[in-house]
Amino acid sequence: MRPYELWIGLRYTRAKRNNHFISFITGTAILGMVIGVAALIAVMAVMNGFDHTLRSRILAVTSDVIVQGNGVPVLNWQTATRRLSRLPDVTGVAPYVQAQALISHDGLVSGAMIEGIDPALEGKVDKLAKNMKVGRLQSLQSQPWSIVLGTALARQLGVTVGDKVTLISPQGGVTPLGVSPSLRQFTVVGLFSVGIYAYDSGMAYINLRDAQRLYGLGQGVTGLRMQIKNPFDAPAFAAHLQQQLGPAFYIQDWTQTHENFFKALSMEKLVMFVILSLIIAVAAFNIVATLVMVVTDKETDIAILRTLGVTPRSIMLIFMVQGAVIGLFGTLLGVLFGVLLALNIPTLVPALEQLLHTQFISPQVYSISQLPSKLELWDVVHVALAALIMSWIATLYPSWRASRVAPAEALRYE
Repeated sequence: MRPYELWIGLRYTRAKRNNHFISFITGTAILGMVIGVAALIAVMAVMNGFDHTLRSRILAVTSDVIVQGNGVPVLNWQTATRRLSRLPDVTGVAPYVQAQALISHDGLVSGAMIEGIDPALEGKVDKLAKNMKVGRLQSLQSQPWSIVLGTALARQLGVTVGDKVTLISPQGGVTPLGVSPSLRQFTVVGLFSVGIYAYDSGMAYINLRDAQRLYGLGQGVTGLRMQIKNPFDAPAFAAHLQQQLGPAFYIQDWTQTHENFFKALSMEKLVMFVILSLIIAVAAFNIVATLVMVVTDKETDIAILRTLGVTPRSIMLIFMVQGAVIGLFGTLLGVLFGVLLALNIPTLVPALEQLLHTQFISPQVYSISQLPSKLELWDVVHVALAALIMSWIATLYPSWRASRVAPAEALRYE
């Protein structure tokens, strides 16, 4: 591109037009580009916020790697704990017992996943103790037949610390009438909340020894939970450990235990990107309309330039410059507003909820109660590049049409 092509293209962009409709279409194209880019950046930030928040909250109650017996309890778990603790990158190992049960109180019944834990070791593999809202996790060790409930589960049952609940386990005794469930009364010694409704309403913790007696495991446990230095290395670590331990053990990392959830989240992010990109595509069509009208309006100028020796290629570049400037200006403004919006979503959404007296994010549906936002540089770059590429493609046809204007035909009636 030679300097005069760039100069004329910029001059056409800045020039005042008698046709106000062309100016309106140009402004609409820029506004559409701004809205599309800003909306896409804000939505990507929200999706990243969901992903980051849910990952951190899930890791607060789950461990990086889980080692289970292949269909049978792990019996000699003390020796296995010592061996696994000596592996490189391992920061903690703790046994657990996991089973389902019903919890009842004053006629109210709710299902829950029961986990038997050792409070002295649990802090090495998760952050449950830091999420205690009432009471202490260590109370499970000092008080027999005690239980810690999620805040939502306690609210469903209408209990608080100090109340008694009945735990109904399907693993019961055998009678002439069949297997009868076992019932055991527990004292609520604490309430926890990790901010994910599925966990707060469906999890309960008891002492490891109580769980072994309740479910008839003897000295066995369901498995061992492990924490490593970098949670994102868990898939490779679990695969290597599976090769070492062999088929007698079943090993999962945290990405496998919640695989469907994170795949769905990634798919939602991709779908939202594609859908909101259509806003940018509509703005690009406005650029096409703008340039077609400009080419029609400037046919005389094009003919004069052609008679002065300007090549069709140069004419095409002139109008491509004009369309690219519209796209660039709209993209830059969209990036600016999108970044500002993404950075202020945690403040703007609560204010809007208070103004409208409504709640946009229901914790029962979305597992969190506040709209998170996490702006990432690569998302901004990808959105900006997509907008610039669409706006550049939109300039091709009008510019080509301008290069095909015949000077004699354009100047016939001048």
